[in-house]
Amino acid sequence: MTDYDTAVARYFEAWNATGPHALAKAVAAAWTEDGGYTDPLADVRGHEQLAAVIAGAHERFPGFEFRQLGSADGHHDIVRFGWELVAPDGSAPVAGFDVITLAEDGRIRSVLGFLDRVPTAA
Repeated sequence: MTDYDTAVARYFEAWNATGPHALAKAVAAAWTEDGGYTDPLADVRGHEQLAAVIAGAHERFPGFEFRQLGSADGHHDIVRFGWELVAPDGSAPVAGFDVITLAEDGRIRSVLGFLDRVPTAA
């Protein structure tokens, strides 16, 4: 497993963590203390705000799981990968593509997220 794969695996562990303690621990393992996350719906920095965004996704999509699509690709301290949000029935109403920048310790400094597929409002 490459450093890129390790960072991406920790990223998904954080996004799939449930419960405040497990989520805080996973976020701290994946991101630097001042790490950030920016996508069309959020622009946050720091472990507390990161955990709040992830908890909000779980509230909106209970029982769903984030999964990586394909392999991670990277160079220098930058990694890109696709993902989808999978429902308990196996459907994936949300999908996207993220680009992360890594710190020297292998944790995430920043995430730039793009949403490729989102559910339409009923």
